[in-house]
Amino acid sequence: MLYHFSEDPSITRFVPRLHPSHPDQPPMIWAVDADHSPLYFFPRDCPRIAFWPGDTTSDEDRARYRQETAARMVIAVESRWLERIQEARLYRYHFSAEPFHCFDQGAGYYTSYVTVTPLKVEPVDNLLQRLIDHQVELRVTPSLFPLRDSLLRSTLHFSMIRMRNAK
Repeated sequence: MLYHFSEDPSITRFVPRLHPSHPDQPPMIWAVDADHSPLYFFPRDCPRIAFWPGDTTSDEDRARYRQETAARMVIAVESRWLERIQEARLYRYHFSAEPFHCFDQGAGYYTSYVTVTPLKVEPVDNLLQRLIDHQVELRVTPSLFPLRDSLLRSTLHFSMIRMRNAK
């Protein structure tokens, strides 16, 4: 099962579209697997950075990560977004995996080039509790840019989402 998260509960079909972060790619529909779904327990425009050890993480970076947290994943957001996260209600759209192809296994991203009809849609609220339930550590910071700069020099796997909205 793959998922798409939205603040809109009324989407009846997903049509491929161009992605602003991947202008060289054809129009696609994006979905995420269950393990990486916490990346999307946020309002759509909320800038965030997630990181976790991956297959290519060095022993040094893995040890440092484990010294800092017992969480399986850390997600950092800017403090100005905390209230919106607390108040947000999302909707999780369920998709069959069949029309999708893996785009980025490390981030759990899948794409489809054909129109997709969701199998089911369900509300997702209390996002902070959802993060806790998925063993995610939420970090709240005034700015994401120091973390971004640090992660770009590390071997940790990371996902930087909506950074164009970061201050």
